[in-house]
This record gives sequence, C-alpha cells and structure tokens, in this order.
Amino acid sequence: MKIDSREIAALAHAEPAAPRMDMYASIHKALRAFMADTLLGLGRMDVDDDLEFALGCDRVMQLLDVCRAHLHHENQFVHAAMEARQPGSSGDIAGEHQQHEQAITALADGVNHLMACARPTRTAASQALYRQLALFIAHNFEHMHEEETAHNRVLWQCYTDAELAGVHDALVASIPAPEMLVVARWMVPYMSPAERTAMLADMQANAPAPVLAAVLAHVQPHLTQPEWSKLMRSLGLPAVPGLAH
Repeated sequence: MKIDSREIAALAHAEPAAPRMDMYASIHKALRAFMADTLLGLGRMDVDDDLEFALGCDRVMQLLDVCRAHLHHENQFVHAAMEARQPGSSGDIAGEHQQHEQAITALADGVNHLMACARPTRTAASQALYRQLALFIAHNFEHMHEEETAHNRVLWQCYTDAELAGVHDALVASIPAPEMLVVARWMVPYMSPAERTAMLADMQANAPAPVLAAVLAHVQPHLTQPEWSKLMRSLGLPAVPGLAH
C-alpha cells in the first residue's frame, strides 16, 4: 500500500458521522505500541551483555506470542461475525493472517537462531532479526489500517453497536489472565484518557475487585504521575503514590 496526499486526506472523512463501537481501536493501539517498542529495543540491545541480550530476545518472543493469539481471536470472533452476515468479506485479510502466521514462525526461528549464536556472531544475527521484524511490523501497520477501515465498514453495516459489544465481550472473556495482563500493559498506557477510563470503569463495574486491582498495579509503572492521578479521579479511587516513569 502506497499512501499519497489524496489517501491521507480521505482518511479525515472515513469515520462515521456518529461514533460507533470499534473493536479494533484499543487492541491496535496496544499492538502498535508493543511492536514499536520491541523493535526499538532490539535495535539498541547490547549483544555483549548476556542479561540484556536474553531479555531482548524474550521480549521479541513475547510480542510474537501476543501477535499469534491476536490472529486467532480475530479469526474466531471478528471474522466469524463478518462471514455470518456478509460471506466472503473477511477473505483477503484472512489470507494475510495465514501469511502472518508463517512470518511469526520465521521470526521465532530467527530469535532461536540468535540465542544460539556464539558471542562474535550475535551482532550480525541481531541486525538480520531487526530488519526481519521491521518488515513484519510495517506490514502489520498496513494490515491494521485495512481492518480499521474496510472491516469496520462491514461490521457497522451488518451489526448494531450492542451486537458488536457482545462479540467483543465474548472475545475478551476467552483471553487467559496472563495474556490479558500483557495486553493491558501495552493497551492502557497508550489509550487516550477517555478510552482508559471507559475500559477500566467497565472493569470496575463488572469484574471482581482483585482483577481491577491487579490490572491497575500492572499498568501504573507505565503511566506518568499526572496520567495516573487523572485515571484515579475518573474511577473515584484514591491516587495512592506509586511508581511512574
């Protein structure tokens, strides 16, 4: 996909006149943040520091696990919803999902190869993995744009917001707790304040108190103190001093 000035201008008019339920918005913010941060970390990794090297490789593997799980969630819930009311509408992106599965496997092989490298060959292998990951992320950014535009058009035409919320809730309910914490770490800090409040207020109203407490503790270190204070006020909770960066 090549973006020119006309395409960029068209994006300003692509949103619906009234806000609609957007299942892609928050998770895609999380994925973009996780992908970008992981790529930057890989690029600056000190391959001669064994601990930093191990943590950097583990970070890439964690990203790949999240990407693989995300593909499965979309296939099982979002694509199934699209196909139920507009058969064939998810076909192109479903094909890209298969390509992404293959790319994820290749990247994991690249990480395993890098981890097995002798110290003198780590630099070249890490640079090769960095470029491979950069291309994967570049394609994913284009892929997510297509979902946020073309797929949302189908979903908005075929479903009410209440129905879409039901699909979204079923998807979220299927996510294991450890995966949810990883996603929350990258989702909550990179949401707008209003999105952050909406997500956590819903959790506050519907999830057990220990679940909300665990998520808040997990994300607090990744919010600035003003962001944390604003969030606590919006949830009616005390802004107990804690870690922030």
